[in-house]
Amino acid sequence: MKRRVFLKGLGLSTAVLAIPGGLSAFKRLSSQGPRAGLNVVVILVDDLGWMDTGCYGSRRNDTPNIDRLAGQGMKFTDGYAACAVCSPTRAAVMTGRYPARIGVTDWIHFRDFKGDRSDPDQKSPTEYVGDRSRRLLCPPNPYWMELDEVTIAEMLKAAGYVSCHVGKWHLGPDAWYPDRQGFDLNIAGCDIGTPPSYFDPYFREGWGRIPTLEPRSQGEYLTDREADEAVRFIREHSDRPFFLYMAHYAVHTPLQGKQDLVEKYEAREHTLWDKPVYSAMVESVDQAVGRIMAALDESNLAENTLVIFTSDNGGLMSVTRNAPLRGGKGYPYEGGIRVPLIVRWPGVVEAGSVCSEPVTSIDFFPTICEAAGVDLPSDRVIDGRSMVPLLSQTGTLEREAIYWHFPHYRDRIGPYSIVRADEWKLIKRYEARKAVGRYEGKAFELFNIKDDLSERHDLSGQLPKKVRELDKMLTSWLKATGAKLPKKNRRYVPS
Repeated sequence: MKRRVFLKGLGLSTAVLAIPGGLSAFKRLSSQGPRAGLNVVVILVDDLGWMDTGCYGSRRNDTPNIDRLAGQGMKFTDGYAACAVCSPTRAAVMTGRYPARIGVTDWIHFRDFKGDRSDPDQKSPTEYVGDRSRRLLCPPNPYWMELDEVTIAEMLKAAGYVSCHVGKWHLGPDAWYPDRQGFDLNIAGCDIGTPPSYFDPYFREGWGRIPTLEPRSQGEYLTDREADEAVRFIREHSDRPFFLYMAHYAVHTPLQGKQDLVEKYEAREHTLWDKPVYSAMVESVDQAVGRIMAALDESNLAENTLVIFTSDNGGLMSVTRNAPLRGGKGYPYEGGIRVPLIVRWPGVVEAGSVCSEPVTSIDFFPTICEAAGVDLPSDRVIDGRSMVPLLSQTGTLEREAIYWHFPHYRDRIGPYSIVRADEWKLIKRYEARKAVGRYEGKAFELFNIKDDLSERHDLSGQLPKKVRELDKMLTSWLKATGAKLPKKNRRYVPS
């Protein structure tokens, strides 16, 4: 899969960029290799849509710090989350492996777990699930990411890094918390997927509170508290290489924003699509980004820090508008899986550059390992590709396609898998109906993403050969990853 990399102000040709090492004299990384003691900061926002920041085209939300980050680094136009919902993407970020291979293919339903939260020897359910109202039985989603998965934190720990997780984890209960997965510090990371409240003491009746975050100041806003903890970690560990995983709970529901910001957006003219509280939450994330960047500057660490900013899935359609993308969180369309992605790496990434090659969450793991000079694990498949050739503008990722697998039901969405190869995208639905019903869609939908970003024109009927070609690729990938597929529900009773 080759896509053009556009370089702001350089006028360099695609042909040169396609030659590995073609710009080695231009980029420091090519001549010096991985940078010794490189710090790594990953900022993962929850449910932030592709169009929610100014640098991606938003006119509703003020995001000067994120926009500045894009101006200092590389903005990816075709950055993807590994899943249209959160937990699978988070597992993919941590491991560099597809959710289908890991087995975490849906968000982890933490409230359903009734076992011993402290016992790591338990087994996740194996029986297929589904009642008589559904045509298909679906594979069960585990309650955690297994401890034998190797995380970025574990890889960097062996190289002398200190690591800190701040914010949302959502990859398992106590025995599977971040500090059991290689992180030295865990602040606010637990099994819950949404905060009971965004205001200290972060408590809601019937929900309890965030068990790994001690309240400290009545009414303090959670995103501000997360930024405080991230800044403190940077300052206290500026004398050694560190990995900061800033995984915001925002902008996930419940919609709660700081009053001054809410009033700021309420005072503006807005359309029916605009939600002042949501805009306030986005701006709070932007303020947190600004504080982290300022802490790196003040500690003289900015020049030796790789920063990755992205989201775990597309924007929730009930709270934000993803247009021109179709759909939103949970959906197989671009609005569900295409996300903002910005990478800043001084001395390697050209400021203000833009890349249009498709990349995805699984690529962060090998990218960070290569940048830090850490070898990939030799005992398992790493599905991701290092983005270093793109970041240093010395080549492409040289892969055939990227894939998604969601074998579950969600609202009006039935189980599906996706493949994107070059400009072509095929959506395969496991419950297909000729007419739109409870679970929408045909067996296959084919789109040319380059010509039809909004996925308005299904070409599956016109190009059956392309459908067969992509379905063959998808089927082969599903088999290779050991993906669990839905199966016929013999107890199904039509409504």
